[in-house]
Amino acid sequence: MTTIEIQGRSIGTGQPAYIIGEIGLNHNGSVELACKLIDAACLAGCDAVKFQKRTPEICVPEDMKAVQRETPWGIMSYLDYRYRVEFGEDEYRQVDAYCKQKQIAWFASPWDEPSVDFLEAFEVPAYKIASACLTDVGLRQRIAATGRPTIMSTGMSTLEQIEAAVKDLKVNPLAIAHCTSAYPCRPDQLNLRMIHTLQAAYPEHPIGYSGHETGLQTSVAAIALGATFLERHITLDRAMWGSDQAASIEPGGLIRLARDVRVVEAALGDGIKRVYESERPLLKKLRRHP
Repeated sequence: MTTIEIQGRSIGTGQPAYIIGEIGLNHNGSVELACKLIDAACLAGCDAVKFQKRTPEICVPEDMKAVQRETPWGIMSYLDYRYRVEFGEDEYRQVDAYCKQKQIAWFASPWDEPSVDFLEAFEVPAYKIASACLTDVGLRQRIAATGRPTIMSTGMSTLEQIEAAVKDLKVNPLAIAHCTSAYPCRPDQLNLRMIHTLQAAYPEHPIGYSGHETGLQTSVAAIALGATFLERHITLDRAMWGSDQAASIEPGGLIRLARDVRVVEAALGDGIKRVYESERPLLKKLRRHP
């Protein structure tokens, strides 16, 4: 299996798992909140943070645009709400500067083709294709045209749909994430053995895991099963406003998750049987027959 590289960091078998803190829209339109989430990701030792970028006029269905919604900023149309929480150029310039200051990579999931053009202006080191966008042929081809490293999530998709997407994207350095798109996801629907299925189907691409469960142990299990990267949504408080907050990890949990991932990686070893120096005193003391 080949590796891909994001901003100087290799992702693939034999490399430390690449850990992505998915901020998404959990910043609720606030750069200050986004920076606090970036701080949390840095403190935990994440390799990158990820956002989502949409053009609301394109992404919001016509029958939803005028629907009134209660928000922390009052009652407004769903379209206005989506614009309210969407970062524009000024906000992303602040995010870009802050991530450079903190020396952490950032990239985003564009949900439409103009959003790819928007992100290209920032020379992002990678793209993420969200599960909901996997079947968007125009978006796939626009991202493929950039030539940038791409991570593709596979939630709510069939094997045939995944194969079609891989054909469009394999011109890029491509990594594939197993995912179940339920928020939050029940453990019995995580199907972590799909990591092995994807490894067998796409041995030339790093396989990872994008999780939406509420606990930590299943994400650590994904690493034990061979995931080469891990993405989890992060938040300052799971009770905050927003559809992704409840399936996100708070800062303390993120620190524990990153710590446990590194412990499990060290414990997995290389599969070669050896007698360790730490065993030799006991070998000499306890073994009666050489």
